Amino acid sequence: MKLLIIDDEDKLRQLIARIIQLEWENLAISQAPELKAALQLLKQKDFDVIICDVKLPDGNGVDFVLKIKELQPLSEVLLMTAYGQIADGVQAIKNGAYDYITKGDDNHKIIPLLHKAFDKVNLAKRLYSLENQVNKQYSFDQIIGKSKPIMDAIQLGRKVAQTDTTVLLLGETGTGKEVFAQAIHYSSPRKHKSFVALNCAAISKDLLESELFGHLAGAFTSALKDKKGLFEEANGGTLFLDEIGEMPIALQAKLLRVLETGEFYKVGDSKASKINVRILAATNRNLLQESEEGLFRADLYYRLSVFSINLPPLRDRVTDIPLLIEHFVELLAARMNLKKPAVDQEYLEELTNRPWKGNIRELKNVIERSLIVMDNQTLDSTALPFEPEQAVSIVSSGKVYALHEMERNHITKVLAYTHGNKAEAARLLGIGVATLYRKIEEYKL
Repeated sequence: MKLLIIDDEDKLRQLIARIIQLEWENLAISQAPELKAALQLLKQKDFDVIICDVKLPDGNGVDFVLKIKELQPLSEVLLMTAYGQIADGVQAIKNGAYDYITKGDDNHKIIPLLHKAFDKVNLAKRLYSLENQVNKQYSFDQIIGKSKPIMDAIQLGRKVAQTDTTVLLLGETGTGKEVFAQAIHYSSPRKHKSFVALNCAAISKDLLESELFGHLAGAFTSALKDKKGLFEEANGGTLFLDEIGEMPIALQAKLLRVLETGEFYKVGDSKASKINVRILAATNRNLLQESEEGLFRADLYYRLSVFSINLPPLRDRVTDIPLLIEHFVELLAARMNLKKPAVDQEYLEELTNRPWKGNIRELKNVIERSLIVMDNQTLDSTALPFEPEQAVSIVSSGKVYALHEMERNHITKVLAYTHGNKAEAARLLGIGVATLYRKIEEYKL
């Protein structure tokens, strides 16, 4: 911890330093007799807490608080004065000072105040560190790929992130539209506020309006109390509407009003609510064509597509597949408490040459399944869930078991990995739960 004491009375300044040093032996204390010298120190190193006199030869400590906060926003400032004045104290707090005390009368307060100030600084530093980790985790730098299509999309994303413009993300299922939306948010001035995501296809049409706008108690039968909607939850931040093409036409008109006026009505409310939210939307459908066919509001489409970004399918960025494989192997192995396995060249080539209709999401799921069933800490072709036509070809070559034996062994391994959790096993296998139960009965597992 580091402390700076600014006071033109040498003896008093040194006495304060000695008293504080008795409380914190390892505290690094710097001293300055005037604001000019203090400013030089503030530019050279960071301080956790600054104790500053109000009346100094070259300026006023109350005004100097603003400069300290500009240079070191996480630091706390404790002001001291020989003549306590309420107006100065109020202005000091407004300028960002932690507290304001009178010399002599409040000497006993210095140590307790410093303890609280140091605690507040330590908490602020931890929060700042966590925010930086989140910002880094969801930044554009974490989007894997160096191919031209993805780099073009990233370049557009970085530019639009600095604005409040509504963005429409276009691309096939599994191309990473939500990841891209998060990168836009966490690269924007709104990054310190909430990022709220909603998949419009995952909520029933009857509940979607209440989910978005909230409702008042009694608005409908099951509305037992007031509920905040996602627009309120995202106020000051970003609301990401995935699968926007699934939104009912009637609700599209209400969304358009929010985009144009910043106002909305809760279900059951006659008074408009104001919000400040940036909208990011995504779809895998051709909204322009649907708007021409009357399936999607044309005015909403043009309002959403002020700035559109097309996310390329994996088949258009084949050179990125090895990078994605390396990333997912490391990430998923760590999540599963596994040592990072070796990746066989044949495994790498086979994944690179697959069509990937489900894009990045499908690739990730395949790698996760491979890590579960692999042998000898090596990812090779035997760990891959084969396509039916591939499996038949291999059986005919006599390399492995019959198709039903391959399937039975694969399901057994996945069930063992999930400790019998059939819903999770079905997710990893890429099949429905009902299909899994049928297979379990068929293979007597």
